[in-house]
Amino acid sequence: MSPRVYRTAKIAAEIAVPVLMVLGWQLYTVARDDQKFPRPTTILVEFRHLWLFSEFDRHLVPSLERIGLGYGIAVLAGVGLGIPLGLSRIGRAAVMPHIEYWRAIPPPALLPISIILLHSIGNLQKVSFIAFFCIFPVLLNTIDGVRGIEPTLIDTARSFRVPAHERIRRIVFPAALPQIFAGMRTSLALAVIMMVLSEYFASTSGVGYVLLISKNTFEFKPMWAAILLIGVLGYLLNLLFLLVERRVLAWHRGWRAAAAQ
Repeated sequence: MSPRVYRTAKIAAEIAVPVLMVLGWQLYTVARDDQKFPRPTTILVEFRHLWLFSEFDRHLVPSLERIGLGYGIAVLAGVGLGIPLGLSRIGRAAVMPHIEYWRAIPPPALLPISIILLHSIGNLQKVSFIAFFCIFPVLLNTIDGVRGIEPTLIDTARSFRVPAHERIRRIVFPAALPQIFAGMRTSLALAVIMMVLSEYFASTSGVGYVLLISKNTFEFKPMWAAILLIGVLGYLLNLLFLLVERRVLAWHRGWRAAAAQ
């Protein structure tokens, strides 16, 4: 199969599968007429009315702000801590047990504690909650990326008396960047989940709050529209991330292609 035919078949499959699923859903709901399981066309109408117009500023914008802030803090902290920990065997030995302990705790277990400690259910609590759980994939992948660097590269730079900050900027960080991006992608999906969870349990605005109110008031159309929005939001954020990753790591793909020849 030629690359062009393969790409065409791949795009066709990506489009056909969700279309067939929605079509089957539509046929099923038309036959049953169940209010708890509305038709896709009904959900799309509610989605357009709710999220593209009436509730866009009130609920969607705050959710996007919380994701952006929490995710950004997690990435900066994860990379900033991961590089020195990856370079220091003693530092890893001291910190890794704590990292493994905290990342093993389910997020709902720490949600009440975050509210109590921060004395708030506002943006500070939600951004901190998102950042705390999103930092672990970035941090661990950064550590693994730094540890995977060929020691000869660092030893050679050290023998030429290259300053430590230059070694990190020119050797360590670029070499670990593919692993860092892998952790960032995982954390991005986790940020959406943590946003919904924090807003669902303690909020007066946001997508998770709309989901909670819709469930409590048995308003099934807004509930399904919120679920659809969460899926679309995760998909679009992942697509945007892949575009950035493809551009930033273009050198890495070129290097791998050259090494394979």
